[in-house]
Amino acid sequence: MWYISTRGMTPRVDFEGALFSGYAPDGGLFMPEELPQLCRETLRQWSVLSYPSLVKELCALFIGPELIPRDDLNDLIDRGFSRFRHREVVHLSRLKNGLNVLELWHGVTYAFKDLSLSCTAQFLQYFLEKRKKHVTVVVGTSGDTGSAAIESVQGAKNVDIIVLLPKGHCTKIQELQMTTVLKENVHVFGVEGNSDELDEPIKAVFADVAFVKKHNLMSLNSINWSRVLVQMAHHFFAYFQCVPSLDAHPLPPVEVVVPTGAAGNLAAGCIAQKMGLPIRLVVAVNRNDIIHRTVQRGDFSLSKAVKPTLASAMDIQVPYNMERIFWLLSGSDSQVTRALMEQFERTQSVSLPKDLHSKPSPVLSGPRLCSQVPRSCPGCRADPR
Repeated sequence: MWYISTRGMTPRVDFEGALFSGYAPDGGLFMPEELPQLCRETLRQWSVLSYPSLVKELCALFIGPELIPRDDLNDLIDRGFSRFRHREVVHLSRLKNGLNVLELWHGVTYAFKDLSLSCTAQFLQYFLEKRKKHVTVVVGTSGDTGSAAIESVQGAKNVDIIVLLPKGHCTKIQELQMTTVLKENVHVFGVEGNSDELDEPIKAVFADVAFVKKHNLMSLNSINWSRVLVQMAHHFFAYFQCVPSLDAHPLPPVEVVVPTGAAGNLAAGCIAQKMGLPIRLVVAVNRNDIIHRTVQRGDFSLSKAVKPTLASAMDIQVPYNMERIFWLLSGSDSQVTRALMEQFERTQSVSLPKDLHSKPSPVLSGPRLCSQVPRSCPGCRADPR
């Protein structure tokens, strides 16, 4: 499996290259050169799998045995999930009227990001031990990414982690989760500004290829493809749990509500759709509503300021994974994606072209979007229509 930049100006890399890169050198994000198409029989076989087993199947598709042999891959994923409190790792709670809640909070930090980061850290250490290398991970956080990233690599001999924490913009518990880890490889710094503002110098650092190479830098934010890869399993597991049988023709759709800030879990859902999973995505945002405006009006532009909310981890104005979604919706057109994102970086405002905004998609469809923060999300329910 090869990976290319959404902006098309970087040589393709394998999974290991994408894992260690963060941003591509041209400023884009790595995506699979081709997405596997899943037939009904494959979906049927996957439908009886546990959540960890689904993660193993998806990762095997996108990593390849030449990089991580299947037995090693299975061991790494089992090790990654070994600290989760629920025996199923992820559990679906069934409520009334066809509403279900996918419980993604059984990890060490109680954030859904524990799921993808626990596996990504195992992949990272596997390659580092094999290559006898050391890396420094740089993470900007609005709260949950920082603590989950720290937990995934704390104490590792071949990894140092630097977390930039926006002072006054995280919940108290998340701040304590980050600042009370007393391991030599963990370095947490409070910085002025919000999470979007601290992303700017991080992106500038990763654009300096020579500097990154010299200091062996990488990122564990959801710009990292491995994070998105593991999150795809949330959508497959939710679908299989909600649909009683895969014998119907066509397969019944399931509506999946995705609360989002940087749109990583949303991008994972879009990729799952492209692979053949019949889900409809409903985006849930808070008052920082750039994704809402993009969906409703094609208005991908910054507001005057980030608005503080109770969901501080979602207080984001620059949802960088929308670049992956634009690339998917444009038919993998790197030229279109690059032009959109470079204009956004210059002017902080883009009006999506009509042909892109009008493409039939469960993501870019105004009536399917919820602009409030649900109390219990992600949720999924069989579409009643």
